[in-house]
Amino acid sequence: MFIQTEGTPNPATLKFLPGKSVVGDGTANFADASDAGRSPLATRLFAIEGVAGVFLGSDFVTVTKSDDREWDVMRPQILGGIMEHYQSGRPVLEDATGDGDEADGDDDPIVKQIKELIDTRVRPAVAQDGGDIVFKGFEGGIVSLHMQGACAGCPSSTATLKHGIENMLRHYVPEVQEVRAVE
Repeated sequence: MFIQTEGTPNPATLKFLPGKSVVGDGTANFADASDAGRSPLATRLFAIEGVAGVFLGSDFVTVTKSDDREWDVMRPQILGGIMEHYQSGRPVLEDATGDGDEADGDDDPIVKQIKELIDTRVRPAVAQDGGDIVFKGFEGGIVSLHMQGACAGCPSSTATLKHGIENMLRHYVPEVQEVRAVE
């Protein structure tokens, strides 16, 4: 098995491409080891000292390290962990529920338009960098988005949010006044 590694805009995060499906549709975000119980792969990766976060995308795994660790030491351990997981034959997720849009309001045509723009224009771009952005709500002209994977804690995420996503949404949806990141 050959696993490619790519850097991301977030220096604390690397993207690993195992060359096969990871979660298929959707994503799964694990901010710490206590969240990883439903994913044998994430649990295995959190067992590596210094792993601070694991994000599973359709065909990639994004790992965030703690600040006191170096990629030169961690990368081979993570590659080994991913390889061992796939060789074990265990599922990546023990249940099929990924993280998704949790906010209601699907009947609102403005919300539908915002979600469509995020799904078609924003999410594919941030997935290339090893992350995801999930719509959480729209109220009073403010769009709430949750950043995951490489996007969470990325030094350029505020610029992406304000100058990229906010400007694009304001252009297509005049009702949007601001975009905010939420946990």
